[in-house]
Amino acid sequence: MSDFAARRIMMVDTQVRPNDVTKFPVIEAMLAVPMEDFVPDSRRAVAYSGENLDLGQGRVLLEPRTLGKMIDMLDLQPEDMVLDLGCGYGYSSAVIARLVQAVVAIEDKADMAAEAERRLGEAGVFNVAVLNAPLAQGALKQGPYDAILIGGGVETVPAAILEQLKEGGRIAALFLEGALGVVRIGHLLHGRVNWRYGFNAQAPLLAGFERERGFVL
Repeated sequence: MSDFAARRIMMVDTQVRPNDVTKFPVIEAMLAVPMEDFVPDSRRAVAYSGENLDLGQGRVLLEPRTLGKMIDMLDLQPEDMVLDLGCGYGYSSAVIARLVQAVVAIEDKADMAAEAERRLGEAGVFNVAVLNAPLAQGALKQGPYDAILIGGGVETVPAAILEQLKEGGRIAALFLEGALGVVRIGHLLHGRVNWRYGFNAQAPLLAGFERERGFVL
């Protein structure tokens, strides 16, 4: 067994499972996808640090316990179509791709999007389409989606994103509220998204998901 494979098993056993990630397909996917292949080459050695991993350009790969729990709570099904916003180098998309029919991954940084596409191809992941586009616009043409994952912090979720959810669809977002971050899962029922509390986590704010600031005289 390689050193990375051993670290991956330890990551799942000490970070993911203890965070109440219970769905076997999610655990199996996180055991199968080599995280070290989806980070900058200079960060391979620290891929399994268990913290939000700095990818550069203000983007992080969410810590495994956060990402695993978000994916678990989305209750993904084999026939689902998923929108992955802020895919970075493609790790989250590679994990989700093992659970669903297809993933549309959005990355607003052109070089990162190109790397994600290359790395997913090298890993033999062919049910992910990577698009270089503003995260807050999503990918309307490819939707609507059964589930949406936002891979970073938000203050608000734009209506343009919520409108890309199918009726009955789910969305996972990490809301930044002061010093505290809260992951919430939204369900679209009768045309309205109902949010419920998931767990506490932290991540940098993604561009395009800021709350509008009112003018103060």
